[in-house]
Amino acid sequence: MRPTRATISGTATAAMFGLLLVPLLAQSAGAATPADRDAGAGANAVGIHVSGGQLVESDGSPLLLRGVSHAHTWYTSETDSFADISDAGANSVRVVLSDGTRWTRNEPADVANVVGLCEENRLICVLEDHDTTGYGEESAASTLDTAASYWISLLPTLRGTEDRVLINIGNEPYGNNATVNASWAADTSAAIQRLRDAGFEHTIVVDAPSWGQDWQGIMRDSAADVLAADPDGNTVFSVHMYGVYDTAAEITSYLDTFTSQGLPIIVGEFGHNHSDGNPDEDTIMSYTRSQGIGWFAWSWSGNGGGVEYLDMVAGFDPAQRTEWGNRVITGPDGLAETSVRANVFGCTPS
Repeated sequence: MRPTRATISGTATAAMFGLLLVPLLAQSAGAATPADRDAGAGANAVGIHVSGGQLVESDGSPLLLRGVSHAHTWYTSETDSFADISDAGANSVRVVLSDGTRWTRNEPADVANVVGLCEENRLICVLEDHDTTGYGEESAASTLDTAASYWISLLPTLRGTEDRVLINIGNEPYGNNATVNASWAADTSAAIQRLRDAGFEHTIVVDAPSWGQDWQGIMRDSAADVLAADPDGNTVFSVHMYGVYDTAAEITSYLDTFTSQGLPIIVGEFGHNHSDGNPDEDTIMSYTRSQGIGWFAWSWSGNGGGVEYLDMVAGFDPAQRTEWGNRVITGPDGLAETSVRANVFGCTPS
């Protein structure tokens, strides 16, 4: 997420969802099927992996991510937040990091500490590079190739954490520039392959273009090809649901396009209000529950004010829950009702 998003026109949004039932691009002849890739990943998995279009743990048990985003790179001293997020009932946390292009680089020692805090607090850790946000529209943004180099520099730190860490290559890696966004599939595939060639065996998470909302349908239409580019078949797609997803039909149709193809999908960010519209958070939460799709609410604290005030607690104080925090934590289909600890931490109760 960024503080202010470009407004999506109603015409563009309507055009996107008029195409939602268009099938994904056919895979090239001879390409591995989703079932083939699932079988390969399951046979060789060293940690969390994709099986049958769903995330599972090393032991094959389902992993339904129910988490919160934490803006660590901007608030590195707020390490108590990991325990607070766990106490709120989350089974996972999506951690904002920087490759050094736009913000202060999170070095290996800091990342190792983050991973340790996640493990200590029984949280599956999704690490994301935020510097890619809005590339093509945001002049300061880094490329997915730069993000891949950052992850490769962290491989010695992250090797051996495949059962509790996922790598979200780049947050919202493209803005709304259709010309630039046309390279999303090729650039994402290349970044995945660089990580695999370097030796990463983690589940890889890839964000959609168009500030994560994919209103142009680029990720939707090329997801099968991107998954085929991962030799491990262990890639998960992430859509961010804000103003574009303000009706139940838009939410269910988009997610169904992936699940009907056996393509793994999560809602990597969502909120209850936004400058580009009012997302239907009730449907996001209820439909992902019924379909077994993971999600991460944005965000724990430090997000800002105004219409985009999406802090779950004020001032990083868990005793000061906001309306949004109460909705996510104790509301219908929220953490209290749906979050289950990962087996890797030795217990299932949340």
